[in-house]
Amino acid sequence: MQVIKQYIEENKQRLLDELFELLRFPSVSADPKYAPDVLNAADYVAKKLTDAGADKVEVCQTAGYPIVYGEKIIDASLPTVLVYGHYDVQPADPLELWKTPPFEPTIREGKIYARGACDDKGQFYMHIKAFELMMQTDGLPCNIKFMIEGEEEVGSNNLSIFVKANKERLKADVVLISDTSMISMEHPSLETGLRGLSYLEVEVTGPNRDLHSGVYGGAVANPATILAKMIASLHDEDNHITIPGFYDDVTELTQAEKDTLNSAPYDEAEYKQDLDVEELWGEKGYSTFERTGTRPTLEVNGIWGGYIGEGAKTVLPSKAHAKISMRLVPNQTSAQITKLFTDHLLKIAPKYVKVQVTPHHGGEPVVTPTDSIAYQAAQKAIAESFGKQPIPTRGGGSIPIVALFEAELGLKTVLMGFGLDSDALHSPNEKYDIFNYYKGIETIPLFHKYFAELSK
Repeated sequence: MQVIKQYIEENKQRLLDELFELLRFPSVSADPKYAPDVLNAADYVAKKLTDAGADKVEVCQTAGYPIVYGEKIIDASLPTVLVYGHYDVQPADPLELWKTPPFEPTIREGKIYARGACDDKGQFYMHIKAFELMMQTDGLPCNIKFMIEGEEEVGSNNLSIFVKANKERLKADVVLISDTSMISMEHPSLETGLRGLSYLEVEVTGPNRDLHSGVYGGAVANPATILAKMIASLHDEDNHITIPGFYDDVTELTQAEKDTLNSAPYDEAEYKQDLDVEELWGEKGYSTFERTGTRPTLEVNGIWGGYIGEGAKTVLPSKAHAKISMRLVPNQTSAQITKLFTDHLLKIAPKYVKVQVTPHHGGEPVVTPTDSIAYQAAQKAIAESFGKQPIPTRGGGSIPIVALFEAELGLKTVLMGFGLDSDALHSPNEKYDIFNYYKGIETIPLFHKYFAELSK
């Protein structure tokens, strides 16, 4: 441990400077105008993998953005860890809400503010620097492979093709991912599951053109109004989702599982204060931890229609749109939930509008084993680094490729994230604590050490 701490201390500024270089690439995979920046980010990752000591580094082309691969095989008889991360980021909009430019990383009160600071550049880059540390200190105890993609934020569609075509190259004993969060640095935790995802776009069409709201208002249905009513009907007074069959495959937690989940430290007043809300909202009869980790949800991610520019324009819009995501729990599947949602929305659509539902992407829920050698290695690494045992938690987010790795490679995943729920992922002013960044670089080599030892 002393060697690890000394290396980080001696290279602190460089480790931070390199992350800042990576954060300056506006690698927004959802917007084609940023395509050159996404490609440049991939090249940067490849260079840094090479500099750190990886072999066979390659920027692997796909039908979309490339996947950066690299490896270090020191002994074929030793276990192999496959590290996954993504160099693409969410759009930074709305830009006016950022206190500092999203792609000019800025430090305020010990925190790095930039798009991708936590999700996932700051977190996957810890692994490259931890690898560099192990190489420079002769401390690499097992084989390691890296697969860093550029399309996670848009569904990882080309990753599945790459994985299926490269099963031999990707052979490993476990997948290690840092793209999740801890309860806090005072209460370190390990996520033992993730929710799945069904993400769709809804288009409601009324008249064949925008209409004067004075001339036609009251005679023709307004698609924005109809869409709002349809969305409102998707939850009942207990915030229970009303789509028929939606909960059919959901398994209730046992009381013991609930007790374990709810034993994690939680201060509701602090939770509300952080979000500046007076009251919390959610499915009746469940705690916050249950709602965010073990219950399915349906959320509107965006809604628009008509005139939204400056000043007034009194139109009855021809179309209205919404983007909707549903988080799924074990036994639910994205294909089935997508079909249930689509069928229900088409059924409740009144005849004075036309409704179209377009699926964008989805992913399956996963639960990771807590009795595996890899999970035990992560526990031991965090316990040594933080001085206390990590608390097992369930993650509310989705990493669709975790289920893919299990289905195609037969590999379980360890979710060893160092972010915080308060890091404003996908929001303006995303941040990542400098302490967390260094702590990740300190802890990751310990995982490899204990995974190698426990695998003997």
